[in-house]
Amino acid sequence: MAENVKVAVRVRPFNDREKARNATLIINMVGNTTTIKDPANLAEEGRKFTFDFSYWSHDGFRERDDGYLEKNSAGSNYADQTIVFEDLGRGVLANAWKGYNCSLFAYGQTGSGKSYSMVGYGNNKGIVPITCEQLFVGIDEKKRNPDAKDVEFQVSVSMLEIYNEQVRDLLNPKTASIKGGLKVRQHPSKGFYVEQLVTAPVSSYDDIDRKINEGTRNRTVAATNMNATSSRAHTIVAINFSQKAPNEAGQSMTKSSVINLVDLAGSERAESTGATGDRLKEGSAINQSLSTLGNVIKALADASSGKGKVMVPFRDSVLTKLLKNALGGNSKTIMIAALSPADINFDETLSTLRFADRAKAIKTKAIVNESPTDKLIRELKEENQKLMDMLKAAQGGGVMPQPMAVEEGEDNKGKFTEEEVEEMKRSMEEQLKRNQEEMETMKMTWEQRLQEEAAQNQEKLQAERRKQEERKVIPHFWNLNEDPSLTGMVVHFVREGNTRVGNKKASPPADVVLIGLSIQAEHALVRNDNNVVYLKPASADAKVLVNGKPLTTEDGEEELHHNDRVMFGSNHLYVFHHPQDLAKQEKAGKKVERVTYESAQEEIAQNTGFDMDKEGKSKNEMLLQEDLIAMMPMVNEANAMSEELDKKCRFEIALVSPQARGLKEGRTEVSVKMKNLENGNDFMWDRNKFINRKYLMQEMYQNYVEGDPNWDVEKDKDPFWEPSDSEVLVGSVHVYLQSLAYLIELDENLAITDYRGAENGHLAVMIEPCAQDGSLLEDDFVEEPEDLIGKPMHFQLKVPHARGLSNKYVQSCVKYKFYLDEKSTSTNWIAGINPDFKHSKQFSYSPVTKQFVEYLNTQPLILEVWGKQTSAADKQRANMSTKQMVAMEKGGLNLNEQNRMAQKRVTTQDDEEKQKLTQEVSLMKKMNEKMDKKLMMIQKLVDEAKTAGSSTLQVEDVDAILSGNFSRKFKGTSGIVKEIKKYEKKKPTPAPLPSTNGPAASNGRGSAPPSNQAAKSAPPSNQAGDVNKSTACTVQ
Repeated sequence: MAENVKVAVRVRPFNDREKARNATLIINMVGNTTTIKDPANLAEEGRKFTFDFSYWSHDGFRERDDGYLEKNSAGSNYADQTIVFEDLGRGVLANAWKGYNCSLFAYGQTGSGKSYSMVGYGNNKGIVPITCEQLFVGIDEKKRNPDAKDVEFQVSVSMLEIYNEQVRDLLNPKTASIKGGLKVRQHPSKGFYVEQLVTAPVSSYDDIDRKINEGTRNRTVAATNMNATSSRAHTIVAINFSQKAPNEAGQSMTKSSVINLVDLAGSERAESTGATGDRLKEGSAINQSLSTLGNVIKALADASSGKGKVMVPFRDSVLTKLLKNALGGNSKTIMIAALSPADINFDETLSTLRFADRAKAIKTKAIVNESPTDKLIRELKEENQKLMDMLKAAQGGGVMPQPMAVEEGEDNKGKFTEEEVEEMKRSMEEQLKRNQEEMETMKMTWEQRLQEEAAQNQEKLQAERRKQEERKVIPHFWNLNEDPSLTGMVVHFVREGNTRVGNKKASPPADVVLIGLSIQAEHALVRNDNNVVYLKPASADAKVLVNGKPLTTEDGEEELHHNDRVMFGSNHLYVFHHPQDLAKQEKAGKKVERVTYESAQEEIAQNTGFDMDKEGKSKNEMLLQEDLIAMMPMVNEANAMSEELDKKCRFEIALVSPQARGLKEGRTEVSVKMKNLENGNDFMWDRNKFINRKYLMQEMYQNYVEGDPNWDVEKDKDPFWEPSDSEVLVGSVHVYLQSLAYLIELDENLAITDYRGAENGHLAVMIEPCAQDGSLLEDDFVEEPEDLIGKPMHFQLKVPHARGLSNKYVQSCVKYKFYLDEKSTSTNWIAGINPDFKHSKQFSYSPVTKQFVEYLNTQPLILEVWGKQTSAADKQRANMSTKQMVAMEKGGLNLNEQNRMAQKRVTTQDDEEKQKLTQEVSLMKKMNEKMDKKLMMIQKLVDEAKTAGSSTLQVEDVDAILSGNFSRKFKGTSGIVKEIKKYEKKKPTPAPLPSTNGPAASNGRGSAPPSNQAAKSAPPSNQAGDVNKSTACTVQ
C-alpha cells in the first residue's frame, strides 16, 4: 500500500556569529506546526507549515558533564538526539529488519544543522551512528537466541559523493582520478546503480564507523586537491542488510534491505538561482542535482495529488537517478529539513520549508525484498547468458539487442554508430564481470568475506591506531574545512629534523605532499629542533600565511606555537597542534581558544585590509563581514587558477553600496571586479555570477591537472574571459527632485561616481517643468508641493552630455528609471570621452498623487552611465605571463590599501549627503529668486496702476502672481492696465491693498480704510490661492 513520505523539521540554536550580531529569532514551533516570520514584518502572524514532526532544538537545554545536550527542565520543549532517533531512526531500523528499503534525507542550507542531526558530534550522536549501532545490537540479540542459530546476518556499507554531476567512490580513492567519475548504469529490474562501487562487508558498528571516517577523510583530501567546494557535494551512505535463513521447507531464503542515508548539498538560495545575465550561466553543473531534485519533488507531489499524468524528471541528474527508488518507488522514506533560526537566513529557511511541505505529499510503495537464495543466483546466471548472446551477436555483425544494463542516455533505435556499439560491448562485459563477482560472493560464506576484508584492512587499522597515539605526543598540522565534518580529518606530522612540504614534482619526494593551487615543487620547510618548530617558505614564489599574515623568504624562519593557523598555497588551511606547548599553556591557566574555519578566514581578511572588528558594528556591517569571509578564499582560488593557467586576468573584492547599485537604501554587497591584465579593462561581477564562473574555472583547472589536451576552450566558453564590448557601469549620478516638487527647473553638472566614490567624469542633467504641449513654464512655481496634488503636471528630463570620461571607454550611454518605471530608459550610445547624448524625454502625470509628491520629496533619480571598453591590448604586455603582469599590478597601490579604501567608501555616506545638500542649497537659492521675482511683479503691478491713475488692484491679479499663473495670464503692461480698468468699472467698492511701507496713507483720490480693516481684507500669503477672485485692492 502506498504511504506518504514522512517529513520532519528541526531548528538549531544560534551559532556564535549570530549571537555576536544579536540575531532575531524568526522560527516558532507549537506541536507539529512550524511558523516562520518575515524579519521585515515581525508584527504579522507569519507563515505556518505542518509536518509529521517539528523539533525545537533552539533553546531549553543544558550540557551534561559528558557533553551530551539534554532538556534543562521537565517543561522544556527541547528535542535532543535521542528523541529524534526514536521518532525517525527507530522506524528506519524496524523497517530494515522487515526487509523494506529505507531512505533518510537531510536537507537544508549549509550550516543549518544537517550534519548534527545525521551524524552528530561527540556524545551527541546523530541518526546514522545510532541506527548503525542499534542494528548490530539487534543482530547480537538475535544471535543469542537459540531459534536463530541457522540465521546468517550480513551487513555491508558503501559511500559515494556526487559533485558537479560526477560520482566518486569514497571508499576507493583511486576512482577519484577517473575522468568524468564513475558511470551510472540502469538495470531493468534493479534500477540505477553506480558501476565499480565498493561495497565493504562489516561485522560491527566500529567497522562502519571506521569506514565512514575513511570515506570522509578521502572526501576531504579529494576536495582540497581538486579545489572543490565541499558544501556543494551530496553524500550517500548505503547500508546493505541481508538476513539468510531457511524457511519451513528448508529452502534458503534471503531477506534484504538497503538503508540510504543521504546528506544533500547546502540549499543556498542565492547560489542555486544561478548568475543572472551571464552568458555561461548554464555552463556549470554544480547545482544540477539539487535543482533537479526540486523538480522531481514537485512533480511527484503533483502526481500524488491527482493532477493527471505527470512527467517526473528522474533522469535529469545523477542524484535523482540514484534516488529514484527512495523517492518514487520501493522504499519507506523520511526527510529531515534543517532550519536556521536567524533573521538573515529568512529566504533560505522559507525555501527549505516550502521544499519540505511539497515532499510530504509524495507517496512511495515499499515491498518486502525476500527471495530464495538459489533463485537470485539463477537469475544472475540467466542474465549472464543473455549478455553472452548479445556479445556474440555484436561480434558477428548481427542485430544489436537492447543490453541488460545500459549507460543513461543510450536509447536503442536499432541503429548505432561504431562508437556506441563499442561502448555497449564494454558495458556488457563490465556487467558480466559484476554478475560473476556477485555470484561468487553469494557462494562464499559470510565469514570468509569478513576475513578477507579484515585482512585487507589490518594494515590500515594498525596505521590509524598508531596515528591516534602519535597525535598525543608529536607536533602536527590538522586541516580546517568550511564543512565542520571534514575538519581535522587530515593530519601531517612534524617529526624531529626537517619536514619538506611540496607537490608531486619534488625530487626527492616531499615528506608532506600537497596537491592543488599554488603549491610549488619545493614549497616550505618545517624544522623540529628538540620540539621547537620553525617554518619558512622554500622559495619566493611559495605562498605561506601564518596567522593570516604572509611569510616570505626575506622574513626567514618563524617559530610556530600551538593553535597557529598556517595556509600553504591557496586552499590548504591547517592548524598547528603542539602537545607540549598546549600542556604548558593549560598548566599556566591560559585559555586555549577553539580555532574554526570561519575565524581563520576572518583573520586572513583582517590582514588583507578589511575591518573585521565586531565592536559597535550594525547587523548589516556584520553580515558584510560574513560575506567577506565566504568570498575571500574563492577570490584567492580564482586568482591562483588564473596564474597557473596563464589566463591573464585578476580578481579582487569590491564592496558595492546600495547607492552605487542604484538603490536608495539596503546593505552593502560583496561583488568581484575582474580585470583583464592585457588591456586594462575591468568588469564587475555580482556574487552569483562570480560563484558560477568559479565552478567552471574549477572544471577547467581539473581538466588541466588531469592532462586533458583539450582543457582550454574557445573564448566564448572560457569562464576567465569577458568580451570587451560587454556593458560596464562607469558610475552613477544621484539627482534629488525637490526642485521639481516646487515646479522649479533643475540644471546641474554632477560628478559621475563609481562604487569606490571616485569621480569618473561629469554628467549634465536638466529637468524643466512645461505645459502639455512641451512649451516651458517661465515663472510658475508652488510654495508647497502638496499644492500639486490633483492637478496635471508635465516636465522634460534632459541629459545633454557627459564630460571627462576615461579614454578606456569607446562608447557610453545613460540609463535610468523614473518613479514607477519597470524598464530603463536609455540614451543612444555615443562615442568619445565627451559624449553629447542630446537626450530629452517628456513625462506627464495627471493628476499628481500624494505618492508621487512623496517620491519627489524623498527619492533621488539615479542615472547610470554605462560604457563599452576598448579591445586594444597593451603592446608592452604582449609577451608577459599572468604572474609577471600581476607583479606589475602589485607595484602600485597595495591590496591592503585598496581594501581599506573600498570599505571606507561603503561605510560612510559623506559624499552622498554632500551632494544632496548641494542640490538643496541650489533649490533654496532658486526659490528665493522666484520669490523675489514675484515681489518685483507685484511692485510692478502697483507702479503700473499708479501710472494709469488707478487706486485699486484686483486680488485675482495678485493671486495669479502668487500662485504662479501670472506668466500665462498677463502678456505685458497694456494687458495689465486694461484688466485693472475693467475691474474698476465692475467693482465700485474695492477692498484696500495692504501697504508694505508703513501705515496707510491718502493717495489723493480718497481715504484709505483703517488699518485693521485692511488686515481683514487681505488674506495671509499662504492662503493666496483661496482668495475670492472678485475682490479688489486699493493701491496705496
